Amino acid sequence: MDRVECVVVGAGVVGLAVARTLARAGREVILLEREGLIGSHTSSRNSEVIHAGLYYPAGSAKAALCPRGRELLYAYCATRGVPHRRLGKIIVATDAAQVAGLETVAAAARANGVADLAPLGRADLARLEPALRGVEGLLSPSTGIIDVHGYMLSLLGEIEEAGGAVAYHARLRAARPLDGGGFALEVESGGEITRLAAGRLVNAAGLFAGEVAAATEGLPPAFRRRVHYCKGTYFASAARAPFRHLIYPVPERDGLGVHLTLDLAGSARFGPDTEWVEEIDYRLDPDRGAGFYAAIRRYWPDLPEGALSPTYAGVRPKLAPAGGAATDFTLDGPAAHGLPGLVNLFGIESPGLTASLALAEEVAEMLG
Repeated sequence: MDRVECVVVGAGVVGLAVARTLARAGREVILLEREGLIGSHTSSRNSEVIHAGLYYPAGSAKAALCPRGRELLYAYCATRGVPHRRLGKIIVATDAAQVAGLETVAAAARANGVADLAPLGRADLARLEPALRGVEGLLSPSTGIIDVHGYMLSLLGEIEEAGGAVAYHARLRAARPLDGGGFALEVESGGEITRLAAGRLVNAAGLFAGEVAAATEGLPPAFRRRVHYCKGTYFASAARAPFRHLIYPVPERDGLGVHLTLDLAGSARFGPDTEWVEEIDYRLDPDRGAGFYAAIRRYWPDLPEGALSPTYAGVRPKLAPAGGAATDFTLDGPAAHGLPGLVNLFGIESPGLTASLALAEEVAEMLG
């Protein structure tokens, strides 16, 4: 078998960040990607938002890694010339019943060390965003947007500059621990199986992380986690959205609600909604827009009828099914599952993009 020091499975934004960190540390790295290009799934089908770290329970991995990742990501974009903009975000309560939700967000932000969140009254909302309807709000000046594809291409460039490589259309079929350490891997590509020995193995396969874990011999059953699929559709508006900030409603049970984000060209998009699915499915259903109008008009009452059209859909890897409790990022390293040289990452949904460089730091530390 050919031998390589590190194999990372999954060339989404987190896998790329991990491979970049390992390669820049002088390690030999191969990145296995089952599709024909990087970032084919969750990484390229999201809101492209750099999150401040407002929502997450104190002591959680998300609470620690989002603020750390945010600062790393802003610095990375500035150094590498990745297009981004620190626009700021307004979280808006559209009636008195939602004000308690704002207070919950503010308390979580303080616990997570986010110190720049500012309360907004009705007059503040009208001054900052005249078209916005709400009774109170919160301003998060540290929230921004990023060109995700530009970011991933930059990470890929650094991997290749450091001697790493990506193998496309390469699907990990089996991983077996070797005597003395490392793993024997079976990789399918073009209908053929290639055998490869890896000293360290990182499962950053996102939607397919459960499949990769199931293919790893010797991994205890408790660490063969199931990934549930939560689909979200995004809509664009034919009418220009008159906003300068990102606009978010008070968070919902399964996500952050139908929010308004802006791309670097200033165009608005709305979403995602929540649709639990059994299989990965990116097909667009225009009828889902019916629910968008009511949600958006709570904070933008002037949205014209018939203005929305579906643009794309994404699928988030959840560790709990519909109706289940919110889950955290889960990083299972050797100290947890007992297999030296293996790290599995599960449930890396939002704010995974923001936290990607911080997650890479954690993985590198786990691998030693």
